[in-house]
Parts: sequence; structure tokens; C-alpha cells
Amino acid sequence: MSFSLKQKNILVTRGAEQADLFADKITQYGGNPVVVPLLEIVCKESNFTWEVLRNLSQYDWILFTSANGVDCFFELRKKLENASACISSKIATVGEKTSSTLKRYGYEETFTPKTYNADSMASDFLKRFPDPGKLLLIRGNRSRKVLPEKFRQAGLDFDMLEVYDTHFSYKRRPQLIEAVSEKKLDYVSFTSPSTVEAFCEMVEIIPYNIPCVCIGSTTSKRASELGFQYILTPNKFTIDGMIKSIHDHISRKG
Repeated sequence: MSFSLKQKNILVTRGAEQADLFADKITQYGGNPVVVPLLEIVCKESNFTWEVLRNLSQYDWILFTSANGVDCFFELRKKLENASACISSKIATVGEKTSSTLKRYGYEETFTPKTYNADSMASDFLKRFPDPGKLLLIRGNRSRKVLPEKFRQAGLDFDMLEVYDTHFSYKRRPQLIEAVSEKKLDYVSFTSPSTVEAFCEMVEIIPYNIPCVCIGSTTSKRASELGFQYILTPNKFTIDGMIKSIHDHISRKG
């Protein structure tokens, strides 16, 4: 991409582990990132976690719906004696970020949907693999119910494993309120429905008049449900796509 964000102030709300990459790209393209991470990701474990991870060979497919799910899955797996054993199951990922995270652990997906969201993942997967065998769905505590509901309706055999919790980072609330009230924000960015929910819960007066850019259709829908009026959704559901959406919006405004 070769364009300028023209020094616009853009709020970055995604978790601290991923915020720096987004902020660096905003700076690279001439914008001013205002970084206030609103989410904290904590890997979680239980007796069921260890039972599933010790018996991965029973699953024909492992499905990841987020990069956080990939990271926590492999972090938890490191704690097992057989962690070095190769995963034989086929793998599906929801989109580009999840896929690239998976590659860092030495694996590649067999399937990813054309549109990067859970709805498309469910419909595309079932069309291509109507009889997929036993599935393992890797999730977080705030994951949507779309995939399990679709799989139940299709009569598939699957287990769900929650490997992380998403918490709102309330310690960031004073920083967020200051950013909204004093930084003269031009855009607010949301990279998940949870970031939208955290923002709305922590801000005293929600600035519905500020354009928000959402990473995909699911996040945009949540922003609309919570009252945002000016929502930008990129054609490609990635960070680069979000930056391009902001650039296009700036260009239209002249």
C-alpha cells in the first residue's frame, strides 16, 4: 500500500500482544496511533483440556477460529510429555491472521473459508466436507455460538475446548476515557466484537459520531447493535484492509 493516513488519530483497542503491530502499521502509513488495549487474553486449562490434548488422534479435524486460540492451544500442549508428537488431524482456520499464527508452529491449514468469519466457516466447511468425521473446535470464553449450532444442526460429532478467557482490561479505563475526551480521535478501530463491548462498557459517553473501522462483518454487526452510526468494514478482513478502509474514507472526505 502506498498512501497516507494524513496524521489522523486512530484509536487501537485490540489486546496488548497484538496492538503494537497495528500501531506500527498506522505510523508507517502516516497516521497517529493512540494505543489503549482493552482486552487481556489468559490461557486456561482443566482436566478436560489435558484429556483432549493427550488424545488428539481421535479427531479428524481441529478447527481454530482465532489466533489467540492457536497460541493458547500450542502453549498448553507444550506442557505435555508428548508435545513433540506431530498432530495428524487436518486443520481449519477462520482466516489470514489465524492461518499465519498456525504457520509459526509449523502447521498449515487444509481449509479456510472464502470470507473470514464464523458464519462462512460453518457453511463453506459443511459444503466441502459434508462427512468430516470427528471435530475439535478450539474456542475462547466469548466465542460466538455459530459454529457449534451449525454443527449440531448437521448432526456432526464434535467436541469444544475452551483454551483461553478474554477479559476486559478495566485498568485501562482512565487511559481510554482520556483518549476519547482529549485526544481528538478521528477513528476508532475494533478487531473483535469483544473490543466493541469493552469500549462501550468503559466509556462514559460513547462517541457515536466518530467513524469506527471494524475488521469484519461480525465485529461491524456488534458495533451497529451497540449504536455506532458510521461503520467502515474492509473488503479484506485484515489489519491492512482496515488501514485501506480508513485511507479510502479520508480520500472520499477530501
